[in-house]
Order: sequence, then C-alpha cells, then structure tokens
Amino acid sequence: MVTFDQLMLPLIKALINLGGSGSVDEIYEAVIKLEKFDEKTLAILHNSEKSSQTEIGYRLAWARTYLKKAGYLENSSRGVWALTEKAKKSETIDVKKIVTFVRSLDKATNSEKPTIDPEGSAEQPDETLVWREQLHQLLTNKISPASFERLTQRLLRESGFIQVEVTGRTGDGGIDGKGIVRINGLMSFHIAFQCKKYKGSVGAPEIRDFRGATIGRADRGLFITTGNFTKAAIDEATRDGAAPIDLVDGDQLADKLKRLALGIKTELVEKVSIDPDWFINL
Repeated sequence: MVTFDQLMLPLIKALINLGGSGSVDEIYEAVIKLEKFDEKTLAILHNSEKSSQTEIGYRLAWARTYLKKAGYLENSSRGVWALTEKAKKSETIDVKKIVTFVRSLDKATNSEKPTIDPEGSAEQPDETLVWREQLHQLLTNKISPASFERLTQRLLRESGFIQVEVTGRTGDGGIDGKGIVRINGLMSFHIAFQCKKYKGSVGAPEIRDFRGATIGRADRGLFITTGNFTKAAIDEATRDGAAPIDLVDGDQLADKLKRLALGIKTELVEKVSIDPDWFINL
C-alpha cells in the first residue's frame, strides 16, 4: 500500500491538472487516474466500523494535512483545496523535508499530539473529524432502514426537492422513493432515489440494477449511501450512452447534513483579540 508521503507529489500534480484547485472528490479521482490504482486497492477501507473512507482517501487526507501545514496548500470553508503561491513558485518539492518540518513544527507547538504518519498513529488528519465517525456509526448501526429513508426524504426536501415520497416497496426495482427538482422555477426533473446503509463499497452491479429500475419512471436517478462507491461504480454512473446516476457517498452525505443542520449542530467559539496599533494611533 502506498504511504501518505508518496501521495504528496501526485496530489500536487493532480491539482495542477485541475487548474490549481479542486474538491476532495476531484482530487481523489485525479490522483487515482495518475497512479492507476486497481479496484482491489481502491476497495480497501481505512476502518469500516468507524467511517466509509477508503484507505487511499485517508492517506490523501494526511497528505493534504502535511502540505497545508508546510504552506503548499490552502483550503476554503467549502472544502475546496488550492495550491498556494509557495507551491506555484516551487520548482521542486522535497517530501522528506516537508515531513520533517511538520513533525518538528508540531513538537514545538503541541508536544503531546504530534502529527505523525497514519501507520501506527492514534491521531487523525485535520479534515477527518470525530463527528464524521460518530455520524457514520449512528447511521449504519443505530437507525433502521425506514428511518434512513425518512432522513433522505427530509434531506431532499430541505435541498429544494418537491413532492418527495418514500416508496420502499418490495419488488420496486430498488427504488426507495421519488421526487421532483425544479431548476430556477422553469424546468423540472423527476428523480428516483435509492438510499442504502452500507459499511463498505457500492459496486457497478448495484448502479446498473438501479438504472434499470428508473428507466421510463424518472428523468434521473440518485443513489445515496452511508458507504462509498468503487471506481467501477462511478464509471458506470457516468457511462456514455446510459442515463446518468448521481452519487452521494457517506462523506458527502455528512457534509450535506452538517450544512443543513439536520441532526448536527455547529458551535462557533467567539475569539476576541485586541489591536494595540489601533489604540496607539488614535
């Protein structure tokens, strides 16, 4: 298995190919294309009991954390990562120096919790937060399939869908519900959705079966899971000549629930600072 530091240069190259910035999903797709990881490698989960994140995705998160602390990457509140001026102006990037720098930086600022590599580390990369693991365990282990369907219904309604219904009937071809999404009040699309609690990966066969069930019954399909999708599933969902299927994995689901404040509360801590120069220059 490739280590997190071996993913740093491919990550930088992926961002360059993406025009200097990209979402986590875009970076992931670009890196696996560059590195040509096989399906077996991409199917390995970091910890199926705690999250839906793949091992490659987990180590890429570590690579982003190190590159950010070393000043080569920056990220926005919307989850978009971008190359900094330092990265753009650097002719070469020494991975070993980055690892040494970040570890010494952490030891100097917080000796009790240094940032170390994923192999044997009890810590987590900055973007892999405890609340995601708690949510994953809750959705996969605690709530019933019917509750997950109702959660999906609420999520779609809060996202602007109308006439959202949960069907969930046996023999309905895998369709758990339907709804209508309107674009700028002028156009509307009928959506059929499937929402499944998975601890592992959803493969291409499930996407093909779902697509088959939507033919003649909806304009588009939406597949939502607590797990993740294999590369083959992603390729199948966007296959040329076939009706597209939109995919929402566990991490995207968590982000959407957090953004809509559905069962997740975000507390902002007020930080007060004094600007001495402002007073002195009065």
